[in-house]
Amino acid sequence: MPQSRLSVDVRRLLELTEALTLSGSRLEDLYWEEQLKQLIGKLYKSRKNRHVETALDQLIPNKMQAYEVLVELAETFSESTEIHDKADYDVLLVSAPILIWTRYQLPLPTPLQHKDFDLIEAAFREHIAAPQACVALLPQVISFEQMPQSFQDTARLTQQLGKQAVTGEVKPIEITPLAHTEGMLADARFIIAAIAVPKGQPVFHWQTPSAPAVQSRAQSLQNWQHSIEPCFNRLFAGCTIDYQQPEAFFVSSREADRRIRPLALKAAAIWLQNAANLNGSDIRATIVGCGESMIEEYRVGFTTRQSNQVIYGCVWPILSKEEANLNNEGLPDIPDHIAEQLAEVGIKEVKRLNGLAQGEICDDCGAPFFPNTLGEMMHPELPEEIDLEPRHFH
Repeated sequence: MPQSRLSVDVRRLLELTEALTLSGSRLEDLYWEEQLKQLIGKLYKSRKNRHVETALDQLIPNKMQAYEVLVELAETFSESTEIHDKADYDVLLVSAPILIWTRYQLPLPTPLQHKDFDLIEAAFREHIAAPQACVALLPQVISFEQMPQSFQDTARLTQQLGKQAVTGEVKPIEITPLAHTEGMLADARFIIAAIAVPKGQPVFHWQTPSAPAVQSRAQSLQNWQHSIEPCFNRLFAGCTIDYQQPEAFFVSSREADRRIRPLALKAAAIWLQNAANLNGSDIRATIVGCGESMIEEYRVGFTTRQSNQVIYGCVWPILSKEEANLNNEGLPDIPDHIAEQLAEVGIKEVKRLNGLAQGEICDDCGAPFFPNTLGEMMHPELPEEIDLEPRHFH
């Protein structure tokens, strides 16, 4: 979009970001950061808008250094805030991801019982938050789709939960209903909390000086997992569960995104072998990068050795601009990593297609098309005798 058509606030965001990018001293950095903090804070409190996201779009792909500067500040100012209530408090929005996968089918989500919520809240207060911190948790475990979908939404949630933590006054918080999850084999669930502490005080349990931070952090995760395992073992019977370190909202969400990809891929490959009664050696996999001008995701198509018809597929989303670069040297090769994951579950014949394919989807059902070994993008079609739906273990 031409600069002349951008709003005054977006243009000002871009000006301040470029000024900060060019700064040569910490003192100047602090000045420009404060200017950005005030402007971004105003935008987050105003009517629904996507001014920050628009500014970020303007910086891609030619001003990546400025992009990284602005996105870091946008995340920081949406996942943290200051609240005054008899004293000044620092507030941080925290996410505790729980990754789950199965060779059968994930159970449908159910609301937390009061005893489960009380157990989770007590464990969070004891093992994650600093001893003197005030804490407020969302009353349910949510999925990726129910997370805030913009910086402004994240800032609003931080403010709402932060006020609850500081004042103890619980008010309903609107959460998007969970969409249909039938057939899913791997997913992440998130415990979302706000930690409020008197200004300048430690936020997390591992910041206290009782032990070295690295050791204390690892022990906190171990204690957290041990405390909440009974609840999640019951909710997700028959599933493999991976408890991730509770951390600041954006860092932990990105880590969950990164770690769920191989779990989803391997769960799909194992399910296909079971459902189709095939050994890994009977299956061929083909990988291609898909997108418009850059890779937005890799698609993995599965065929048998006897046919070029795609019978199943899996999507590996791209999570950073560095991953999207086809020629980015020094980073692990994603198709090679995908091949390694497939080899672990017995599928060793893997073909990589060069270039960029269009991310085609079916006009009728919305299913993505996947590549076969000839490079054709095809609708996945299982043989009629195979039950497409994963089985419930539960």
